[in-house]
Amino acid sequence: MHHSSEPDATPDPTPPADPAARLAAVLAELTPWPEDGSRPDGPVAVDATDRLLLDEAAPLLTTAGPGDVVIVGDRFGALALGALTLGPGEVRTSTDAVTAEAALRHHLGEPLMAAVRGDRDEVDVKGFDHLEPGLFDGARLVLLQLPSSLAELTEIAEAIAREAADDVTVLAGGRVKHMTRSMNEVLAASFTDVRASLARQKSRVLVATGVRPEAREAAASFPARAVLRDDELLAAATPAGGAPPESVTVAAHGGTFAGPALDLGTRFLLTTADKWPTADRVHDALDLGSGTGLLATVLALRYPEARVVGTDRSAAAVASTRATAEANGAGRRVVVVRGDAGEGLEPASLDLILLNPPFHDRAAVRTDAAHRMFVAAGRALRQGGELWCVFNTALHYRQALTRAVGPTVHIMQNPKFTVTRSRRR
Repeated sequence: MHHSSEPDATPDPTPPADPAARLAAVLAELTPWPEDGSRPDGPVAVDATDRLLLDEAAPLLTTAGPGDVVIVGDRFGALALGALTLGPGEVRTSTDAVTAEAALRHHLGEPLMAAVRGDRDEVDVKGFDHLEPGLFDGARLVLLQLPSSLAELTEIAEAIAREAADDVTVLAGGRVKHMTRSMNEVLAASFTDVRASLARQKSRVLVATGVRPEAREAAASFPARAVLRDDELLAAATPAGGAPPESVTVAAHGGTFAGPALDLGTRFLLTTADKWPTADRVHDALDLGSGTGLLATVLALRYPEARVVGTDRSAAAVASTRATAEANGAGRRVVVVRGDAGEGLEPASLDLILLNPPFHDRAAVRTDAAHRMFVAAGRALRQGGELWCVFNTALHYRQALTRAVGPTVHIMQNPKFTVTRSRRR
């Protein structure tokens, strides 16, 4: 993503000259796009952590130059637009969720950009793929919304230490209830000085400075890899009439669910592989919400003549899916697409979809994404095509699957998980 903002043809009223006043005006106008912020239980565009991060960063932003500032994990654009308002006319950004990227793009085209620019002719946002090389090159200030995963934080910290300037300052903010001492320890492995700000409105910022020389030279820990020989996995990856693979390698970037392992839900789904459609019925298959790409790789190995797609909203997951497919010799046969809940899938184009939907956002149970994935699957399946879904038994998705896709039957169930098959009407 690359966006330069220039004055509008019909400019808005003159924005405040004072950067702090302009920042307040910008933050007041942000919305949790594509929502408008009116839903009582919906997301907020600017939370207490965003505000605290920008306050802590303000003295550094006023002296920063082009190329100095990197934003990681921005949710709706508050950090990027706030940094542009207070500091240099250019920032670099990288975010895991494709929906966050879309929100930032939306706000970069909004009238509020007049307040962001102030008296400057142009401001610029340079977007980078998932922690790609060059993101932190020479950076002197990094603003980060703390991820929930320590592995993801480790991957980010290592990348900063390898590429950023020696005098880089990392400001990593989060809600106090989600922060742990282990986060300090992860940052301390790459930086000599790690301290915590005072808490404000239940948020806090970790401040890391002083790149450790050994961290500058260390090899990247991610993607982490593991060689798996689980019976369920090897059996599911065996083509009809063929020999099972000796092993399946999984590769996982830090922000990917379950890491380099076979999670329990996927394992349970794999035990039903002998009931999946036969190879003559599967020409196009999809791993919806692909994560590390284990299911996409299983599909490619089990159905060697089929076209296989893996899709996920997460940049870390997309990179992991691609790496896992490549590690198992299926890189050319698995097409990996980044999209939210299956958006963009061609209607009536698939014979088989495997789905292990997400159901947690930190500590809270969230089922919105799963329901949107069910609808996307119903659209993308051909008549008679099948969706095989594994989910926590307590969530009772069968009726929702029947509505979104078609007749749904329980295939297997235990106290923890349920596997269903839904057939497109």
